[in-house]
Amino acid sequence: MTRNHEFVEESRKQWSSEPAFVASMAAAAVGLGNLWRFPYIVGENGGGAFVVAYLLALILVVLPIMMLEVSAGRLSKGSTVQTYRQVNRFGVVYGWFVVLITMAITSYYLVITGWTLGYTVDAVRNDLRVFDGFTGGFNSLWYFIAVTLLAAFVLVRDVKAIELMSKILMPVLLVVIVGLVIFASSTPGWEKTKDFFFQVDWSRMTDGRLWAFAFGQAFYTLAIGQGYLVTYGSFIPRQTHVPRACMIVAGTETSVALLAGWMIFPFVFSFGLEPSEGSQLAFVTMPRVFEDMAGGYWVGILFFGLFFAAAFSSSLAGLKVMIAAVAEEFRLSNTAAVVVVTTVMLVLGTASALSFTPMEWTIAGEPVLDVVDRIAGGNVIIFSGVLGAALFCWFIPPQRIRTVLGTESRWWEWRIYLVGRYLPLVMVLWIVLTYALAQLGVTPTSA
Repeated sequence: MTRNHEFVEESRKQWSSEPAFVASMAAAAVGLGNLWRFPYIVGENGGGAFVVAYLLALILVVLPIMMLEVSAGRLSKGSTVQTYRQVNRFGVVYGWFVVLITMAITSYYLVITGWTLGYTVDAVRNDLRVFDGFTGGFNSLWYFIAVTLLAAFVLVRDVKAIELMSKILMPVLLVVIVGLVIFASSTPGWEKTKDFFFQVDWSRMTDGRLWAFAFGQAFYTLAIGQGYLVTYGSFIPRQTHVPRACMIVAGTETSVALLAGWMIFPFVFSFGLEPSEGSQLAFVTMPRVFEDMAGGYWVGILFFGLFFAAAFSSSLAGLKVMIAAVAEEFRLSNTAAVVVVTTVMLVLGTASALSFTPMEWTIAGEPVLDVVDRIAGGNVIIFSGVLGAALFCWFIPPQRIRTVLGTESRWWEWRIYLVGRYLPLVMVLWIVLTYALAQLGVTPTSA
């Protein structure tokens, strides 16, 4: 283990500064979870009530876990497996479990990223099609392969390439989003969008399903329990103030998610579409919106170009989790690890890609991609994040985490350990109570 640790120390590079780390983490966090998943989840869960539940979950629970995962990576200066190895023997098993979750998520995430690239190309060609038209051939497969190889090219350049791309990407993303929101504010659906977001049905706050979606979305968009934060935190420069950096990233991520809603829903309401269109909200409805609106050609290019840029940055983060683990556990160079991980992704992702081609690969009648997303991208993420936090908070002394938080205040240390130690107990009690009420025929009423 000592020799392996020496290899890790010798091979590990760092972000050049705290702003560089913040930009890279924000680029990793701001992805399809914000621009694609958040708006349609808001639409399916009634608007304002979901936003309130999401913000509460993010501030009270998810943000402290985010700080813990970044600090854990900074403490070990190693991959996800190396980080949890310092807990106990089970920590190694959990570390590989996280890598496998990230592998499953990234395999279909690259497929969706390929869709965003394909829609961007179609927008430039002025040939936007609804989803069924786009996937009528093998576009899903070809764009998946192209995106995966492009990501491999960037990752061969290692941390510096991600840092450079992130410094350019994040400001451009924010400018484009704000520009589209300003454009959307002139549409007839703007007033209805304001009502949708600000009129809260407080009776829904007792709906357990609403809170489950809110927590799931918060864990998903901040990449909790997926190794992203641990891996990126392991490259963090020594002078970084971890709570401050995490709050900036979480604030950026939340702002982008909310702005995405304000960007999409005015168009949805203006054209008489339903906010509960589901996952098809962007890929089915938006091409029709751009086709009928003045200046739709340019707006379509900006919209889908934004989707691709955000999705691609998150894909890089997922791949980096696997590359770091493979390189450090098997003592491979970065280039060799990139080749290994890219090959695995091309094999695994092909099944999800082919599920949206004429071959229609399915599992029990469902597209492979949907099955993998439901299993790996749902409650498994919450379980993984809570378990990882519990491992550190129950087996690692608080003073060790304190040394890497980069702050003299004990406030965040107290918050982190309060959530990490007792959230698992609260979740178990919640599951038992929910099951008991179900057996008695008592279920919470929802609006």
